[in-house]
Amino acid sequence: MKKVWKFLSSMKFAIILLIVLAAACSLGSFIQQGKSYEYYASEYGEQVGALIIALSLNDAFHSWWFILINGFLCFNLTFCNLIRLPELIERTKSAAEIPDFSTVSGETDDPEGAMKRLGMPSPRKLDDGRLISSKNRAGLWGAWVCHLGILLLIIGFGLGQSFKQEFTAYGVAGQTRALGDTGLNLTIDDFQVLLREDDTVEQYVADITVCNPENGECRSATISVNNPADLFGMRFYQNSTGWAARVNITKDGEPLQSEVLCAGEYIPIADKPELIVSLTAFYPDYTSSGGRPATASGNLNNPAYLYQVYYMGEILGMNILYGDEPLTIDEYEVRFTEPQSYTLIAVKRDPFTPLALLGGLVVTLGLFLAFYLQPKRVWAVKNGESWTLFGECRKGGVLFTDAFLRAINQGEKNDAAS
Repeated sequence: MKKVWKFLSSMKFAIILLIVLAAACSLGSFIQQGKSYEYYASEYGEQVGALIIALSLNDAFHSWWFILINGFLCFNLTFCNLIRLPELIERTKSAAEIPDFSTVSGETDDPEGAMKRLGMPSPRKLDDGRLISSKNRAGLWGAWVCHLGILLLIIGFGLGQSFKQEFTAYGVAGQTRALGDTGLNLTIDDFQVLLREDDTVEQYVADITVCNPENGECRSATISVNNPADLFGMRFYQNSTGWAARVNITKDGEPLQSEVLCAGEYIPIADKPELIVSLTAFYPDYTSSGGRPATASGNLNNPAYLYQVYYMGEILGMNILYGDEPLTIDEYEVRFTEPQSYTLIAVKRDPFTPLALLGGLVVTLGLFLAFYLQPKRVWAVKNGESWTLFGECRKGGVLFTDAFLRAINQGEKNDAAS
């Protein structure tokens, strides 16, 4: 049992887990996620498709085995750090004492001056007359702090994946949408597509207001691609855009209803709800490619609307309407007008994001301690009228040796000059 425990908390097991985790991530990236068995069977064959579904490779990053790998890694990092903690504390304490070995040594008449030239703090005098100065003992904690940061990252990411909430809201300027089951409403105050001089898109910008109807609290923000906003503990992203149009319906020549539809939405006729009109797609610069509708550009040069009409769940017809061309269905007339861009806003709430960010900061701190703080000790022993200076540094030993010898030689040159 002790051997099993020792292996599970060893660095060897950690390396194995990291290799397996990297392989799992590569496999999850190679296999397209979230598809059905039929898709995988058509792509890879029936047997491979069944294996993908059986092993949850279609949702690899939420599968039981992926969670198990991360669980073992968390276990390993936790107990590896706990086991090393007492030894590390003892090493940190002993790093201020004179060791039984040294990296380099030399003779000097001014040990305190040599220590100062090495950038060491003022030495401490021991009872036997020896001098000792130590520096950067915190560097001993670099690997330990890195392990702690990785542990926090894994826990923060794992809990975030389990408990995060995601919503989407789309519409044109002036529309208000409910944000899932949050009880909040999002109003799109304005939406702009900013163009460059060559008419290519430079940026999508949306002005939004989020309100809590219960207490009347509202908060506003401007979001754009790669510039989200944080409101009510959620993050709002400018995700994508598309086309919308206003549908005007009259009955026997009299206005019946008017509403803005985004491409893909539908509207039931007000006094005949079993009759449904859908704006299936919009083409700002309509053309035909291989017999299929397409758009030649993003400019409103030749607008066309692809519609579908359903009655009692059965499709009655589908065709293209050009400009403000009317569609007549018995006593009803349908016209699509005012083509405009709509915005799709992604909303995410992850209460464990701060924990993952903390993990990243801790990893950065660990790397700083490991690579930039070199624990070093310098001590001096008196031999008659002179001193023997010793030095020890386990990181960057060659550089430390060069600096040590320069500090002694510089002292000798100063004495000779005086």
